[in-house]
Amino acid sequence: MVESAAPEQGPQNHHQVFDVSVNVPPQGGSNCFDDDGKLKRTGSVWTASAHIITAVIGSGVLSLAWATAQLGWIAGPTVMFLFAFVTHYTSVLLAACYRSGDPDTGKRNYTYMDAVREILGGFQVKVCGAIQYLNLFGVAIGYTIAASISMTAIKESKCFHSSGGKDPCKVSSTPYMIIFGVVEILFSQIPDFDQIWWLSIVAVVMSFTYSTIGLGLGIAKVAETGKFRGSLTGISSGTDEIWRSFQALGAIAFAYSYSLTLIEIQDTIKAPPSEYKTMKKATLLSVAVTTFFYMSHAAFGELAPGNLLTGFGFHNPYWLLDIANIAIVVHLVGAYQVYCQHLFAFIEKTARNWFPESKFITKEIEIPIPGFKPYKLNLFRLVWRTIFVVITTVISMLMPFFNDVVGILGAFGFWPLTVYFPVEMYIVRKKIPKWSTRWLCLQILSLACLIISVAAAVGSFAGVVTDLKVYKPFKTIY
Repeated sequence: MVESAAPEQGPQNHHQVFDVSVNVPPQGGSNCFDDDGKLKRTGSVWTASAHIITAVIGSGVLSLAWATAQLGWIAGPTVMFLFAFVTHYTSVLLAACYRSGDPDTGKRNYTYMDAVREILGGFQVKVCGAIQYLNLFGVAIGYTIAASISMTAIKESKCFHSSGGKDPCKVSSTPYMIIFGVVEILFSQIPDFDQIWWLSIVAVVMSFTYSTIGLGLGIAKVAETGKFRGSLTGISSGTDEIWRSFQALGAIAFAYSYSLTLIEIQDTIKAPPSEYKTMKKATLLSVAVTTFFYMSHAAFGELAPGNLLTGFGFHNPYWLLDIANIAIVVHLVGAYQVYCQHLFAFIEKTARNWFPESKFITKEIEIPIPGFKPYKLNLFRLVWRTIFVVITTVISMLMPFFNDVVGILGAFGFWPLTVYFPVEMYIVRKKIPKWSTRWLCLQILSLACLIISVAAAVGSFAGVVTDLKVYKPFKTIY
């Protein structure tokens, strides 16, 4: 624990993630503090929705046109709606687990792991933590790759147009991954998740910018050719095509995966009304908005490249695509933080619990900033977060297959985090009897999602094997 953290208040203190460096009154509920003795939360439906949309319309949207093309015009949107429905339904189940017991006054679970520990307990806590934090680590790699692809597209289009289309302009993505990494090292020094709300708002504006440009290009394409591209049934059959269809399922699952940060987002919301009610509204709003954008992006059809806006890089008006790609990069800077702040908080909390006497881990040095509050520099935070960003950047340079990474992440995280744990916790909380109709329906839903996840994982690993045949490390040229 931080030296000046809140005094012990029974067992709940062991689950705290964001420690507040003030002397807290023993009982909460005053004007400045919440019922758990932490500074009053200020989040609303809008900030929660902004966090979710930032997390969801991340790089998922970019590979969705490709995913729809693999599955065809009937299966693609159908699968998308199914994922949207399942994600919304299980997110509502998960949001109910934020407080144990009474939804208004029960003990808070600050993180996904805390909720699993409180309700399911035992070995499942370790499994949940491992999957959640591995997935967050993977998302950081996926976002680094996506940002570098957009940056190379801007450079390519500039070079292509300045040479009058004569120069093929092959650009290496490595320097751009390094630039993105340096920016993330700076933003990673923001101490807590609740301090990055403004970054989420900027990221949402950016996602609307590039999604609207993508939608506009889709409509222009349809107007130009007089028909929607792509086929009704997907790409013609064959072994590779079947793998790609499975991989497309993973890409769509990834495009809806925000469960791994849902409880942490809920922990920023003010009450009353209860956090559960606010989160329910935010979930519905976010899933509706993202599904609308996803459906509009599906119009690009069969020739859609893995990454929507860069594969069409040389189409006029190229300045419009440049704006869209800049917006993607800015968005991904924010999305990286929305995901990684939870991992940062978990590691720092664990380190404080293990080494409470260590000055390196607990001491905060105040650095005065003219016109602002002093910045609290923590040496452990500075060192560990920098190392984390460096590692994710290096791995991104070594494994730059965007579609495959997205497919694997979607497959790996979707079933356990979005379906299995929320369903199991709901069954335990509501004491649903075994073999009752409701219990059977929930288990069938869980099993169906498991089968989809396994298929998606197989397809994505097959994609990696194919890509590795022509791959040279650190030499990725787009």
